[in-house]
Amino acid sequence: MRRAAHAIMTDTPRLAIVGVGLMGGSLAAALRKARFVGHIVGVDEDPRSLEAARARGLIDAAQDLEAAVAEADLVVLATPLGVVPELLARLSRCLPAHAVVTDMGSAKQSVAEAARALGLTRFVPGHPMAGGECSGPAAARADLFAGRNVILTPTEITDDGAVRAVHAMWTAVGGQVVLADAATHDRFVAYTSHLPHLLAFACAELLAGYAPAEALAPFTGAGLKDFLRIAGSDPVMWRDICAANAPSLAPALAAYAERLTGYSERLARGDFEGLLSHFAMAQAFRADLMQESAHGKH
Repeated sequence: MRRAAHAIMTDTPRLAIVGVGLMGGSLAAALRKARFVGHIVGVDEDPRSLEAARARGLIDAAQDLEAAVAEADLVVLATPLGVVPELLARLSRCLPAHAVVTDMGSAKQSVAEAARALGLTRFVPGHPMAGGECSGPAAARADLFAGRNVILTPTEITDDGAVRAVHAMWTAVGGQVVLADAATHDRFVAYTSHLPHLLAFACAELLAGYAPAEALAPFTGAGLKDFLRIAGSDPVMWRDICAANAPSLAPALAAYAERLTGYSERLARGDFEGLLSHFAMAQAFRADLMQESAHGKH
């Protein structure tokens, strides 16, 4: 990373949040509660979202992108991944020299490459490992990031002062900051985050083609409801995530399909003891993962 070329930020930086839905709205609420920022300006294509965010006190004003960042010290992109490269291109033409930019997207290589191509040294790719199936500023809550990991993936051109500023922002709202390279991040989250969401979508789609919801409802227990919770996530957001992380997600899906085929073959030949061994190994790994997550406050 490069040495800092500008002052990090003021004591109470002016914040511009692009996208005032669940994630952007929750960050605004958390930063305001922590008294980390001063004036907060919201940017969003949906005027209803801006109105709702303002009514809830998440933002102080609403402006277009160029006006919002003109006096900003910190700019957070809380939009679907698909529009981040375009936003970075616009920011490259209007961003104040001292301002720091970060994003909240679930895939990092694509945005890191876009920022590198534009020479944006004050952009810090980031991914808070938090979220929810509900969307919009009405779902925003100040504790969304408390105790959650936040992965930052600075590149070789990223300014050190910008990384410190974004690190401080996430720490202020209770996030546990982890530094990683973008390629490693995308490979790991393909398995730990993106794959589970696609499995939930696939299961819901399978059920939709199997029987009407009213027929299945009496036979639906807590396990299915827990599993399908994340299938309530925004389809557009997940389309963009799949597009951005396809190189890592495709092998993960193939590996899962191979695992299911193995289960199917064991069922067909009545090898239930073989299934038991798989289940026991899975249970043991889950216990290890939960213990590690609890120990590291992940």
